[in-house]
Amino acid sequence: MTQTPGKLQVDDKAVDLPVRAGTIGPSVVDIGKMYAQTGMFTYDPGFTSTASCESKITYIDGDEGVLLYRGYPIEQLAEHGDFLESCYLLLYGELPTKAQKAEFDYTVTRHTMVHEQMARFFAGFRRDAHPMAVMTGVVGALSAFYHDSTDISDPNQRMVASIRLISKMPTLAAMAYKYTIGQPFVYPKNELDFTSNFLRMCFAVPCEEYKVNPVLSRALDRIFILHADHEQNASTSTVRLAGSSGANPFACIAAGIACLWGPAHGGANEAALKMLAEIGTVDRIPEYVKRAKDKSDPFRLMGFGHRVYKNYDPRAKIMQKTCHEVLSEMGIKDDPLLDVAVELERIALSDEYFIEKKLYPNVDFYSGITLKALGFPVSMFTVLFAVARTVGWISQWKEMIEDPSQRIGRPRQLYTGYDKRDYGPISER
Repeated sequence: MTQTPGKLQVDDKAVDLPVRAGTIGPSVVDIGKMYAQTGMFTYDPGFTSTASCESKITYIDGDEGVLLYRGYPIEQLAEHGDFLESCYLLLYGELPTKAQKAEFDYTVTRHTMVHEQMARFFAGFRRDAHPMAVMTGVVGALSAFYHDSTDISDPNQRMVASIRLISKMPTLAAMAYKYTIGQPFVYPKNELDFTSNFLRMCFAVPCEEYKVNPVLSRALDRIFILHADHEQNASTSTVRLAGSSGANPFACIAAGIACLWGPAHGGANEAALKMLAEIGTVDRIPEYVKRAKDKSDPFRLMGFGHRVYKNYDPRAKIMQKTCHEVLSEMGIKDDPLLDVAVELERIALSDEYFIEKKLYPNVDFYSGITLKALGFPVSMFTVLFAVARTVGWISQWKEMIEDPSQRIGRPRQLYTGYDKRDYGPISER
């Protein structure tokens, strides 16, 4: 909806700028015609004050610590639903009925196989290749195998591609893991649910039967729900930007994976785990807290604070509970990393410095410990993030493609280089 126009005074010109309001959250000033009216662009490094699109998928209130998928609080979805239910919600806009859920689960399960020739792609990578490097390559290569779902102008092909990506991502992720540890690939099993199937593909071996632990499967499923979408973050914006050019969905998701690989984005839980290991024991925490408060010290507490959340990350509360459940199930009672994590959290929630700076524990703080306890190496953490975030990426991509106002992304710049110069012969330089 449009509110009363805002006024912008530029030199002797007064420009009317429409103000638009969303369902909830801050209103926005529509600057789409500002350049035509003033000859000026806006300058916003990192797009911290810029709404790049209109979306109905995910809402975040960073001040209040709220995360909603299609209006539903993340706490309720993680507590009462499963990952595929959240996938359906993000993709279609509503929670499924019992019949719709059964059909969706059936469809996803029966698309988990990948083309057999894709196994050859893995053989082309060095055995010590990082799993995220492998994922960037093989996901992008899906478009070479599934030509019948790359026409983005066809609604049916868009949906087929969406289902294929959600279904095949865990299979490719498990293959990447198996390849790096030198074990044979394990095919998916239709009788298992999404997350149990993934755990089996990662940890089963041909020489013995593998039984999925329901507690661990439920914990990982909850982690997937927490990471399914997170509004217009860096990787989602990358997917949208790539998609705005008309690129096929497999290429767009590969672009999202490449962006997610950055340590400031998908690698944050890995960094938090390394920090806890560096601290080592509870008695060393005061030393590191003192360093974190010292502006002249480059050390930073990883897993605290968030670009968006200025309150307690709602996902962190669920992740903390999940972490304890996994450690208890695995019989890990005296984990030094957990001891350090719990004490750091206590300090962060009571120390005036952390409260004033709003440095609350975020989801990455606990997820690294949990994934490590589940048996995944650090190199797989971001891959798991990609498995979960695929549904968010593809939902955002699909929404963008179906938005009639969408145009190819083309940010502008503030140029600070040389003015026009004349070319001179090399002998005179």
